[in-house]
Amino acid sequence: MTVQDGEGVDGRHDDRWTARVATLDELDPRTAYAAWRLRQDVFVVEQACAYPDLDGRDAEPATRHVVLLDGEEDGRVVGTARVLDDGDVQRIGRVVCHPDVRGTGASGVLMRTALAAATAAAPAADVVLGAQSPLTGWYGRFGFAPDGPEYLEDDIPHTPMRLRR
Repeated sequence: MTVQDGEGVDGRHDDRWTARVATLDELDPRTAYAAWRLRQDVFVVEQACAYPDLDGRDAEPATRHVVLLDGEEDGRVVGTARVLDDGDVQRIGRVVCHPDVRGTGASGVLMRTALAAATAAAPAADVVLGAQSPLTGWYGRFGFAPDGPEYLEDDIPHTPMRLRR
């Protein structure tokens, strides 16, 4: 599924980005590399969390990768997220935007596209995620609510959140 210019995601036109949803087999190697490089640059380097980002879940047949491409820079990957099928729920994770596009609305396009992918896969299933705690209000704008006690992951406070269907 490709969403051009934010179209079909939130009803607004935004020619700065193209959001694409694909399985691992549908991603071209350079796009996959750029998405994983972005995750590494932000989660491992910027946030100083040494952890095994490539955990095997990216390659699961039901995993959908959401890739946000910059419309002005020859399709540079500026955001990515993944949507996992956890059986009774859809799980959104590894949500990340390049520092250059933070505060521009890119993360909203990315998140709405991830939610659309989760809904397309399992329309009646709840959607869950582990939010970095300072971002719970932001995720709340998409309908997520806290769903358990705060916990530490790689020394960063996280809050489990759920969007009930």
